[in-house]
Amino acid sequence: MLNLLSILIGAVALVLGIVPFLPFLAWGYWFVIPIAVVGAAIGALSSRNGGRNLNLVLIVIFGVRLALGGGLI
Repeated sequence: MLNLLSILIGAVALVLGIVPFLPFLAWGYWFVIPIAVVGAAIGALSSRNGGRNLNLVLIVIFGVRLALGGGLI
């Protein structure tokens, strides 16, 4: 059950992460990354790894995009 909740949180983070992917909106990742961190924490409590891995991949992708923009833009 926790894995399903983690996947659901990851899906929400993925949908919310689409808008900041546009130029000059990367600051939105400061709000999306914590959602993925919560999803990864919930996924870590589960016996399966799918939800945790999804959220970890989202954290890495969003973090790289945030770093490419200098952390602000």
